[in-house]
Amino acid sequence: MDKIKVGMVQQRCTTDIEANIASLERHIRACARQGAQLVVLQELHNSVYFCQVEDASLCDLAEPVPGPSTERFGALAKELGVVLVLSLFERRAPGLYHNTAAVIEKDGSLAGTYRKMHIPDDPCYYEKFYFTPGDLGFRPVRTSVGNLGVLVCWDQWYPEAARLMALAGADMLIYPTAIGGVGTDSKEEQETQRNAWQLVQRGHSVANGLPVITVNRTGHEDDPSGTTVGLDFWGTSFATGPQGEILAQFGTDEEGEKVVEIDLARTEYVRRGWPFLRDRRIDAYGDLLKRFGK
Repeated sequence: MDKIKVGMVQQRCTTDIEANIASLERHIRACARQGAQLVVLQELHNSVYFCQVEDASLCDLAEPVPGPSTERFGALAKELGVVLVLSLFERRAPGLYHNTAAVIEKDGSLAGTYRKMHIPDDPCYYEKFYFTPGDLGFRPVRTSVGNLGVLVCWDQWYPEAARLMALAGADMLIYPTAIGGVGTDSKEEQETQRNAWQLVQRGHSVANGLPVITVNRTGHEDDPSGTTVGLDFWGTSFATGPQGEILAQFGTDEEGEKVVEIDLARTEYVRRGWPFLRDRRIDAYGDLLKRFGK
């Protein structure tokens, strides 16, 4: 399959989980009507971004994978004949949880999963309280639309993760995301951060000769504890071609869906002209396995 149409869904989330899911379903249907064969959703899309606070009772939001969400979205994927990339709060065992991407094949089956490897712990992003680091490695999920190099949010800052997915045969890099600005930062600082966030992912696209699909949430979400002024999510979901060129992009506050055509065959052309994989000095990279040089 040389060309595929990819749908991206960017929306606000509330504490009403059923309303969030119903909205996602409407957008997925709209993507399918526009010919999308693959639809990507934002990180932890069923609920608000609960990691602004450390509250063990919020672990009640977690669910098994496979479980209720994979069944519900699986039925929709089968009905519409589309591949879906979900982002779920996985309950693996009592007291053991992951931030997990689940890929649903167009027949409704679970094609594979990826557990977020890099877990942040920053003001308003207290993910280490909830999530155990992933243990599935950097392995693309094989689907009818290609090998999907699915990573999650904080993973998007790490060139190692993107490269390992590329070396494992990913046809594209996919990042479900929930990132925004902390209200105490100036607008100028937030804009600098947002530009850096997009720039580093475009760099992964260039360095690996792969398309990138990044789907972020949008809107303001309050800090339930009242300790901070909450998060303003950046939106700006986007898709690139294999040279980092922007093919589609949402506004910061925009809600809805966009469908973009991705030319997977272009990777071959780009990598012939920019043979970064050919020229890698794999004999000299041992120090990458050290925390720091000294």
